[in-house]
Amino acid sequence: MTKNPYQTDLDRNPANYEPLTPLTFLPRSAEVYPDKTAIIHGDLRFTYREFYARARRLASALKGRGIGEGDTVSMMAPNIPAVLEAHFGVPMIGAILNTLNTRLDAPALAFILDHGECRLLLTDREFSPLIKEALSLAKVKPIVIDIDDALAEGGDFIGDMEYEAFLATGDPEFEWKGPADEWQAISLNYTSGTTGDPKGVVYHHRGAYLAAMGNSVSWSLPKHPVYLWTLPMFHCNGWCFPWTLTAVGGTHVCLRKIEASAIYHEMQHCQVDHMCGAPIILSMLINASPEDKAKAPSGVKFMVAAAPPPATVLAEMDSMGFDVTHVYGLTETYGPAVLCDWNSDWDSRQVEDRAALKARQGVRYHALAGLEVMDPETMTPVPNDGNTMGEVMLRGNLIMKGYLKNPKTTQASFKDGWFHSGDLGVVHEDGYLELRDRSKDIIISGGENISTIEVEGVLYKHPAVLEAAVVARPDEKWGETPCAFVVLRQGASATADDIIKFCRENMAHFKCPKTIVFEELPKTSTGKVQKFVLRERARNL
Repeated sequence: MTKNPYQTDLDRNPANYEPLTPLTFLPRSAEVYPDKTAIIHGDLRFTYREFYARARRLASALKGRGIGEGDTVSMMAPNIPAVLEAHFGVPMIGAILNTLNTRLDAPALAFILDHGECRLLLTDREFSPLIKEALSLAKVKPIVIDIDDALAEGGDFIGDMEYEAFLATGDPEFEWKGPADEWQAISLNYTSGTTGDPKGVVYHHRGAYLAAMGNSVSWSLPKHPVYLWTLPMFHCNGWCFPWTLTAVGGTHVCLRKIEASAIYHEMQHCQVDHMCGAPIILSMLINASPEDKAKAPSGVKFMVAAAPPPATVLAEMDSMGFDVTHVYGLTETYGPAVLCDWNSDWDSRQVEDRAALKARQGVRYHALAGLEVMDPETMTPVPNDGNTMGEVMLRGNLIMKGYLKNPKTTQASFKDGWFHSGDLGVVHEDGYLELRDRSKDIIISGGENISTIEVEGVLYKHPAVLEAAVVARPDEKWGETPCAFVVLRQGASATADDIIKFCRENMAHFKCPKTIVFEELPKTSTGKVQKFVLRERARNL
């Protein structure tokens, strides 16, 4: 048999093959743009040369404390420079970065620290009361390093050392190595499932690299954009933008507190041209004072995801001069994997029509291999009629490695060679996806996932509650909020305020129902609650 010449003497070797990793973006920018401002935080400025040196110091300091390949380094902090540094410094030694959701309560954080087997925890002092409680509940006993951010308010030092002192123990010339295999884990993100405990989503270096490049290409990022961090960096590693912005030599403008006045101040002060976030940020911008609105530079590009923003909100942003791009993804897809790729033929349409088009989720990222809406039973695509619903399914390099220590759920989510999102949608004639519902009943409030089953579990603990069902209620500010339909026990009494107060005492406040409705629950003949009926009622409240 004749040998294939393309498979002969053309082997992979160090000269022609390097495992993909987003870590390579930082040394390149430090070499090409050494004096370019990389990070702005209040009065603090770091150049790319300094950013790279600090990341290497962090890697070196972690190694000096015995942290290495396969170890989990958790981080509890808002959008501050240390989180950007950790996105490079932690994986430089083969460790896995686990950024914690700052909105979670102590029991949920304790679960994550234990499940992820945290070896070292970097924590901002403002969160010290919460972290102290979480550590008291957790079985793991990680090394704790306190971050003394200049803009933090209150809190105590609860750790072994302060972050800057910790960095001082590291070497700014530390010789780090990329992963031997691009399939190696780079980060661990927890997502709220429908069954209470969050699931640990594992990202690999290859996916993180391609997600970063996908953001750049799909959003047509220019060189040296000025990006304001209105999206939490803990959420899907900030949709991989810590790596994306670094690749194009952008300026990271950190924002510790996400408030309208602070956003507009930084937009004007730093001449911001790019931002990302959930629809709640759009609502903040729209409902700000005229004085604040006047500070916005024209033509700021905003990437929005989570619950589809109402067309009225998108129309208002359009009239204010913002260029909004709608994207869709999940924690399992490294953040955005689908975008509403704008067709210039739509420019001449009325504002309302343009807003309706922008509200669609769109088409796949360049780095995603496949996007289909299919019947999950037959695995056949639905027709492009804008009406027939199916489950949104994705495949390719923008899909997670899997769920940590959860092979059964991992296998189920990858059934038939596709990632099953659990979201329901339709496909329009032009091939653009539009979401219609969530089969998993997840509520997306302010960009954060809320499990209805978890909320219902707390409601059922109230002594006066006989039955409870939670669905999403549309909300102009948050996108969606939990709405609870409740049936009280015979002879028992409780007001809506009583039940909301009880929920706030037993779970993270952002997960609590904002609306309580006392009425019988509609059920099927087999006793299953008809949530589609309740969702319609909630929409009409």
